[in-house]
Amino acid sequence: MAFKAIILLKRREGMAKEEFTRWWLETHRPLARRLKGLRRMTINIAADENAPYDGASELWFDTEADFLAAYAEPHGQAVAADSLSMVSRRDRLFVVEHEVTPEPG
Repeated sequence: MAFKAIILLKRREGMAKEEFTRWWLETHRPLARRLKGLRRMTINIAADENAPYDGASELWFDTEADFLAAYAEPHGQAVAADSLSMVSRRDRLFVVEHEVTPEPG
């Protein structure tokens, strides 16, 4: 089991999806991947141009306390500020992941 933050993002008004995607992958990802205690990260870009969100990132930490500690540090605060400067909406869902592996056959 692991603590995971699923963060849904909608780009700011007037920003092209391509510009938002480029920022997310080329600017924000390098910052976020240096969060203290981060175990894994994925960025999922919405395939549908008209989706309510432009995508979701998933961030895995060992515990919720590790997640909170990462964002309490100056670097974590800079990561959050970078994200908030580019979005019109951000929703977060915190979960404890239970991985299911399909049975063979």
